[in-house]
Amino acid sequence: MIEEVMPPNTNEVKHYHSKAQQFFYILKGEAIFELKNGLVRVVEREGIHIEPKNVHQIRNEGKVDLEFLVISEPTSRGDRIEIE
Repeated sequence: MIEEVMPPNTNEVKHYHSKAQQFFYILKGEAIFELKNGLVRVVEREGIHIEPKNVHQIRNEGKVDLEFLVISEPTSRGDRIEIE
């Protein structure tokens, strides 16, 4: 489990994990997830499950820091494939 903070108007690179599934739990702010089926908004005290091999990108389009927990199983270290 990792606790992360994303400043306003930032995002991660689109990517997927070949083995790891992930659960993101929003502690503060609002996250926008870009998935293959469209955009999903996740607010404080809500979460989203990302299956392995699903391309995703998390964004903070808000005006405050986005604080969240991400739980990866198995670990996502060395299992991240970035999409250009």
